[in-house]
Amino acid sequence: MKSFLKKTYHFLFNESTRIQIKKQQIKLKGLFLKGNNVECNCCGKTYKSFLPFGNSERRENAWCPNCGSLERTRMLLFYLKNETNVFDSGVKVLHFAPEEGLKKIFKQLKNPNDYKNGDINPNFADLLIDITNIQFEDNCFDFVICSHVLGHVPNEARAMTEMYRVLKPGGIAIILTLLNQKDQPTFENPDIDTPEERLMNYGESDLLRLHGNDFKERIEAAGFEVEAFDYTDRLDKAQVERFRLYNPQRGIIFLAQKMES
Repeated sequence: MKSFLKKTYHFLFNESTRIQIKKQQIKLKGLFLKGNNVECNCCGKTYKSFLPFGNSERRENAWCPNCGSLERTRMLLFYLKNETNVFDSGVKVLHFAPEEGLKKIFKQLKNPNDYKNGDINPNFADLLIDITNIQFEDNCFDFVICSHVLGHVPNEARAMTEMYRVLKPGGIAIILTLLNQKDQPTFENPDIDTPEERLMNYGESDLLRLHGNDFKERIEAAGFEVEAFDYTDRLDKAQVERFRLYNPQRGIIFLAQKMES
């Protein structure tokens, strides 16, 4: 019966409509969380707590019901505003799999010619973009933002090469991914090919690998110079707690710079 209802729902509503329905359902949950214990810097809303989020392990107090931001989203916005000129006029940005809260801010602050966002699924972005075959010319972006994308891409090395290609010399790719916390190298096995197996081995049902302590080197192999850090270490503890920013398994920033030629 449950399977029949799901199939009927999918038949009646296309994916774009289903996404919008889900967003409204999540916002309704926020009505029961009125308060001022936590705050989202992406949309400005405050709540008694955020919603839980996660696949294999549910993270409490993680998910903003209004804009959908997660710990890493809010942390990344603090980094972008505090440490970069990404929002300045004329600075060109390419944003993969854009987070709804961040995309809205970028589109409010940036000229459309300076901000492009895309996804392999056009229901989640303004443009259809294959990260392994980016349709833009060489050397045209100052920043590429790529958060929790590469673990889902079959040809990860090609994706990194493409990001390097479209960045201007001196340009920066800001990369985040799910990391193995056991100090082990990246694990991937093509025989792990069902959602259930991927969830068990990688932590998410649609991941193709679980990145490990060699992820920095994997990015460097594309030609980048890479620095990795946890930005919450540079923020006030009270700020980290109020905005719920801490999640080292998913929030390490890999700052990858294309060197001047």
